[in-house]
Amino acid sequence: MTVPDKDLFSYEVKVSHVSSNPVTVRVSADAADLKRLGRQWGVPEVQSFEAELVLGRWKRDGIRVKGHVSSAIVQECVVTLDPVPQQIEEDFEAVFLPENSRLARRPVDGNGEMFLDPDGPDLPELFTGDSIDVGAVAAEFAALSIDAYPRKQGLEYADHLESDPASDKKPSPFAVLQGLKRDESSG
Repeated sequence: MTVPDKDLFSYEVKVSHVSSNPVTVRVSADAADLKRLGRQWGVPEVQSFEAELVLGRWKRDGIRVKGHVSSAIVQECVVTLDPVPQQIEEDFEAVFLPENSRLARRPVDGNGEMFLDPDGPDLPELFTGDSIDVGAVAAEFAALSIDAYPRKQGLEYADHLESDPASDKKPSPFAVLQGLKRDESSG
């Protein structure tokens, strides 16, 4: 079993407790977990974090996790540094396989290169031991939804300079030559 990092949000589920009949697990962060998530995500405040996960068997030795995560966070505006609230609502799905599973082998072509279909399903995640950290999975999917450039709502750019693309064009180095050619033909 892996020991969770005390600085990361974690909620482990024993693989042996997951049956072929899907089971619903609800994860909710307490005050210490909210601070931990704030540090993990690099945001000033996480006000709430909840996830509802449905866990079931996948193929023979894998686990499928389908879920929905909800989180309320506060970030700093990239322009004014004022607080900017964001509500995260994200559905996700992940498949986990034990690292020694034959299904965990990555497909390779004749040259030994792995082919990944960007539009296809994600490859299964691998786990070691007898537990999967579903809390970390939910936190990771929520983190992917965080606005990288939060701005205060209604913010107007009154003091910025707008450039004019027509006047921003640099003269062509050939324009000088074109002027020389005209001078030669008239002389």
